[in-house]
Amino acid sequence: MQEHGRLDGLEGPRRERRDEIGFYAHRLHTLCKRLVDEEAFQDVAEKPTRMQSWIIGYLYENRNRDVYQKDVQAHFSVRRSTVTGILQLMEKNGWITRISVEGDARLKKLGLTPQAIELHERIEESIQRAEQQLSKGLTPGEKQLFLELCQRIAQNAQEGVR
Repeated sequence: MQEHGRLDGLEGPRRERRDEIGFYAHRLHTLCKRLVDEEAFQDVAEKPTRMQSWIIGYLYENRNRDVYQKDVQAHFSVRRSTVTGILQLMEKNGWITRISVEGDARLKKLGLTPQAIELHERIEESIQRAEQQLSKGLTPGEKQLFLELCQRIAQNAQEGVR
């Protein structure tokens, strides 16, 4: 195998990427996810996907009101067929309940099971501990500067996306 570029020779030498924002953004994302997941899911047989975790979080935050599949679809901008499959799997895994609404059998009110509530709270606690670990040794000013730079970089990226 060649030391540089693709095998077909259409690309020049590989360049060092360790000084690129994208490299560190990806690396940081991967490490943050691992930091949270290792603690939150250490004894969980079936781990939720990212979308399932987001739906659990959405239902948790809205547990004081009636939430239906159409609300999940609208909030996450996901197609009905996609949400249907996700919710069916979540119900099978014991994370949500779907209760028929009186007067309209097609409508199903979504709710979290005690297992999902516990899982969500574990994830939130794990995120807080990860945040403490990540900001260890940073001054409040350094943390604020980092957040401001991330916001500017995210804005730059957003402007480049169609």
